[in-house]
Parts: sequence; C-alpha cells; structure tokens
Amino acid sequence: MRPFIPGLLSITLRQASPEEIISLAVEAGLSAIEWGGDIHVPAGDWEMAQRVGFLTRASGLTVAAYGSYYRIGSDEPFEKIAETAVALGAPVVRVWAGNQGSATTDAAGRTRLAQAALHIAEIARRHDLLVAYEYHGGTLTDTRESTRDFLVATESPTLRTLWQPAVGWSQAEHEASLREVLPRLNHVHVFHWLEDGARRPLAEGENAWRKFLDILQERNESTPLLLEFVENNDPAHVRRDAKTLLSWIQ
Repeated sequence: MRPFIPGLLSITLRQASPEEIISLAVEAGLSAIEWGGDIHVPAGDWEMAQRVGFLTRASGLTVAAYGSYYRIGSDEPFEKIAETAVALGAPVVRVWAGNQGSATTDAAGRTRLAQAALHIAEIARRHDLLVAYEYHGGTLTDTRESTRDFLVATESPTLRTLWQPAVGWSQAEHEASLREVLPRLNHVHVFHWLEDGARRPLAEGENAWRKFLDILQERNESTPLLLEFVENNDPAHVRRDAKTLLSWIQ
C-alpha cells in the first residue's frame, strides 16, 4: 500500500498570502500545496512562481500541482501555463475540460476538445509535466459517462484526471466514479458538502471518506489528498479539517 500525501489548495484561502498559507500548512501538519493560478501564482509571472515554489520547498512542503484555470479549447497559449508550472516546480497542471457541460457539447465539439487536449499534452510532455482534468460540473467531466469517454478519447501518459465528490450524487455513484478514474487519477480534492452545497466539517463526512480511502488504497501510487472548500474559508477550519484528515490516514 502506498501512502497518502495530505495537503491543501491555496484557493481555499484566497485572501491569504503565500507565506501565510505555507505557515498554516506546516502548522496543520500538511505536506503539500496545490497553488492556484488565479491569485497566488498568476500565469506568466515567472518571478512569483519561482518565489512561491522556493518558499514552499524551503518550509519542507512539496508543490503538489499548479491549479491553472486554463480551459481546454481556449485561445490562451498553454505554453505560458506550462512555463509557469515549471518555474513553480509543479509536476502537474490542473485544467478544465472545456467551458460547457457534456449535455450541451455535441460530437464535433467533443472531438475538437479531445484534439486540443492532446495538443496541450504534447506541450506539457516537452516540459516534463502532466496535465490533469478538473473533475467538475459545466465541463466534459461532469458525469461518469462523459468523463470516461473523454479519458478514452484522450488516452495519453501525459493526461490524467482529478477526482472530488460531486454535489447531489449518491454514495454509490461517488464510489463508482472514483473506481472508474483510478487508473488515470492524479490527486483528490477533499471536502464535505451537503446536497445543497453547504460546507460542513470534514469529520461529518467520515463514513463516505473512509470508503473513498479504501478505494484509493488500491492504487499503486501515492495519492495527494488536498483540502478544499473549508467552512467560511477560515484558517481555523483548515486546522480542524487537517486534523481530521490526518487522523484517517496516519
């Protein structure tokens, strides 16, 4: 069994500085950070990326990923995203699988996005990076079936996916979806929401998450488990949920 790697998404605390986020992660006993490209490490800001990457590693943490907001098929140059990830020292770039849901994307649109995904995968490969799809509504990873089809259409050692619980799905659907992406999984975003999207303490989701962790133990790779969406974006709740997560995996 490979170990889990507990960590945090920087976007959980958009209001905090990189130094504050790093300090909190260390204090909470976490090991890794996925740095977001919307505020903390903007694409194209090489100096900031290098600085944040250096501070992360100097504190004994690892950079789990670069959380870009790049949408496959957009006109934005992916080269800039990849170069920022390299400057940060991130092994993988998180991207969004298009800008609309599977129900409103026709076959031609899916083909176009698959070709675009393979194109950015080649750019990532040249930079020794991986690319991972956000597992999210409003994109081609919004259902189990669409995610499965898109992963098949973009078969590549460079292209992987993330996973997180989807709002409104049953426990059985969550478990099935996680098992389906396991061969291509890169890392997991960890949180506990109610069906209406209300954020709750992670401890309240223990029954569900224990089952997810059992499934993840079947992987032959270490799995980053990165906290996201804590109540009120409160640092105190990051500490609380980190304590819960660590109690489950240690």
